[in-house]
Amino acid sequence: MLASADPRPDARRHPEAAGRLDRRRQDRGELLSTYLGYLLSGLGGGAVVASLALGLVLTHRSSGVVNFAHAAMGMYVAFAFFEFRETGDWVIPIIGLPDRVHLLARPTLASALAFALIVAVVLGLVVYLLVFRPLRQAPALARVVASLGLLLYIQEIVRLRFPVSGASVVTHRPVLGEDPVRLFGTSVTQNRLLLTGLVIAVAVVLGAVFRLTRFGLATRAAAGNEKGALLLGISPDRLASVCWAVASVLAGMAVILIEPIAGLSATTTTLLVIPALAAALLGGLESFAVTTAAGLAIGMVQSLILGWSVRPDTNWIPSWIPTTGLQQMVPVVIIIGVLIWRGDALPDRAAIAGRRLPPSPEPRHVTAWTVVLVGLVSVGLTTLGSGYRQALIVSMVFALLTLSVVVLTGFSGQISLAQLAFAGVAGFASIRLTEHHVPFPIALVLAALLATVIGVIVGYPATRVRGMSLAIATLAMAVAIEGLVLASPPLSHGSAGSSAPRPYLFGIDLGIGATGTANFRPAFGFVCLAVLTLASLGVINLRRNRTGLRWLAVRANERAAAAAGIDVTRAKLGAFAFSSFLAGLCGVLMAFSVTTLSPTSFLVIGSLVAVALTYLAGVSSTGGALLAGALAQAGIYTAFMNRLTGGNANTYVFAVSGLALIVTAITAPEGITGLARKGVARLQRPPAPDAPSATEAVPA
Repeated sequence: MLASADPRPDARRHPEAAGRLDRRRQDRGELLSTYLGYLLSGLGGGAVVASLALGLVLTHRSSGVVNFAHAAMGMYVAFAFFEFRETGDWVIPIIGLPDRVHLLARPTLASALAFALIVAVVLGLVVYLLVFRPLRQAPALARVVASLGLLLYIQEIVRLRFPVSGASVVTHRPVLGEDPVRLFGTSVTQNRLLLTGLVIAVAVVLGAVFRLTRFGLATRAAAGNEKGALLLGISPDRLASVCWAVASVLAGMAVILIEPIAGLSATTTTLLVIPALAAALLGGLESFAVTTAAGLAIGMVQSLILGWSVRPDTNWIPSWIPTTGLQQMVPVVIIIGVLIWRGDALPDRAAIAGRRLPPSPEPRHVTAWTVVLVGLVSVGLTTLGSGYRQALIVSMVFALLTLSVVVLTGFSGQISLAQLAFAGVAGFASIRLTEHHVPFPIALVLAALLATVIGVIVGYPATRVRGMSLAIATLAMAVAIEGLVLASPPLSHGSAGSSAPRPYLFGIDLGIGATGTANFRPAFGFVCLAVLTLASLGVINLRRNRTGLRWLAVRANERAAAAAGIDVTRAKLGAFAFSSFLAGLCGVLMAFSVTTLSPTSFLVIGSLVAVALTYLAGVSSTGGALLAGALAQAGIYTAFMNRLTGGNANTYVFAVSGLALIVTAITAPEGITGLARKGVARLQRPPAPDAPSATEAVPA
């Protein structure tokens, strides 16, 4: 019988070939071990994503709320834990109260964990009972706005009460062990494995509770039919309170345990909600097991991409792609894919019920208001000092961004949290164009058109989703654009930023910069005033013409609009396009109003602030957009308040804005301008005639 041929070279006859084969095998083994190490290193981040996602599933199953501030709540609990462990102080997150209270002289790890548990439970109960319980029957926009207001408030409170938050010099004592463990031929730290085991155990417990216990059955019944649950004696509020408390504990403990691995920052930690949302969406906001597996997988894939992208043998990756941007694309792709897959071009009948968005009034006395406002700003630009001129310019530029929110949200009912990202693309594009000797006015229009294209690309998949789902999708896209596009060196020069050339028009210097008191030149202010005036008049005309009326019809009832012959998808894309163009104009003027434009100028928090202030001022009218511009940080309102308070108005501007946003979403969804219109209408209403007395009403 013939022996089978062995393809391996004989080591005695061909020693060099055998050596090469052994080296290839060794290289493949080392490569496999390296990639396995990357995957296992991602277990820690994946466990935190899964834990946060479990909290999102809990709150959604019990109250129907997707809480964008979920990771921010965990961030505050973590900061409070580490501060208490070091000093024994409780840092109070309430404006107007003392910053901190000393509770314990020598705190231990056990006492600090107990303190964090109590803080997390109280925080979850307070947030639900005071913020989201009053909004159970509110439209999706009101709940989104309330969660954004909560996020702004917590983020700003952490920044103010923990001044060193996010600093690289701050170190905290870890809770779990960090010793390496050999697993599958590679090394991984203990805390990553323990975190993974803990989150799997929590998922098993939650699944058993919701399937086998009376509490779980009652929660599922209340989520399916709240009125029926009430008739059976089940309290949905009590069940939701327990779920919110547990979700807050999960968020706090997850951020505490991940701190040695991922650090703790008021800016980046809050954005962990995005991969958590991706995991929760993969689980349908229902399944604890699928959500946990998805969270672990997202963390591992992100770790693998990061390790793979920084290896020297992956030099084929273009240099203009930031490695962090590749990581951030993982949850973005998942979110967009899940929402498109489960979305629908038109909502079903059950999705139409509920309170409507604030009404969009027809503009009146446009000519008079235009003359008055343009005249006041012109007088201010020519007579006020440089500080007030700067404030006017900031307000006018920011008003363009809030106008884009009014067009998209107030007129068409779509919620976008990516407007500032579109502005960033246009801003850096305008700098690149003017560097290639494109005249300033042409660069302004071309860059805004580029933002329009990006907005339509983002908006097209979003036409199949609406409400809270659309807010999730655009938030994910904003983070992806920020990390993948705005941080790209060819566009923005990376973290160093870019400086715009001085703009000219027919030889006239329109630049903002000058020396001394001549800085923030009126010439640039008049450019901003002209652009804002034209944009505002365009939005007003849109509200009056057929296009605006179609958008309002789609906002009111998509099915009825489609039945009336309106192309709903085309209407939504048109609103996205025009709003992105306005955001692009804002980005270009921002680029030419600062010394250096950097990617940090367009962080996603700026988009949240724009939506927040627009909703606070009045999201359905042009007047609300202009008022929101005046309320912007470093805007004209802040300048006047600084003059009155001696320069302290900027201290709590974001925190106060967040609180005002929550109160507005609950009590006055029409905003400040809506309340003003109601007040004027009440004053103009003729008094009702006196009712006849009983003796006058009955004939003799």
